[in-house]
Amino acid sequence: MAPLRHLESAALAVPRANVDTDQIVPARFLKRPRAEDFGAVLFHDQRALLGAAVRGETRIVVAGRNFACGSSREHAVWALADYGFRAAIAPSFGDIFRSNALKNGFLPVVLPEETVAGLLQGLARDPAARIAIDVERLSVTLPGGAQHRFELEPFARQCLLEGLDELAYTLTQAPRIAEFERSYEAP
Repeated sequence: MAPLRHLESAALAVPRANVDTDQIVPARFLKRPRAEDFGAVLFHDQRALLGAAVRGETRIVVAGRNFACGSSREHAVWALADYGFRAAIAPSFGDIFRSNALKNGFLPVVLPEETVAGLLQGLARDPAARIAIDVERLSVTLPGGAQHRFELEPFARQCLLEGLDELAYTLTQAPRIAEFERSYEAP
């Protein structure tokens, strides 16, 4: 997985609350192998939600509260990532989606509802407006220059910055694990 330190992009505005994982990737596509392109079925039944998002170039989603709620399908993260998105900004996320996102190198940024509402209004006026996300500084710079801090668990932040999933992180600890095992088995 590629490291995520700084991201600057136009954004896809999804100005609705409670967009669930079945809207992001419909259930009938869940039997596809992971090797297939889930970006091709992103918002399949509601393609209008993709608006003018340019695949591979539009890297940020801005959505209403409770984005990606519903069933616990990792496929929703895969579809967003395969389309080219690396982050989403919303007032809240479905809990399971948030966990799946971080495990797959996708950043869910929580900002206050009024901030997101203003951002969505601004994107409606100027869909090409750019947003910058700095994972190192835990900040978002909105069009016009306003900056907002966001919270992220230190472990998740480290994994994003280094481009590691949980298994890859564990493998970086192999020397420490081997040393522990040697000392533990010593008489």
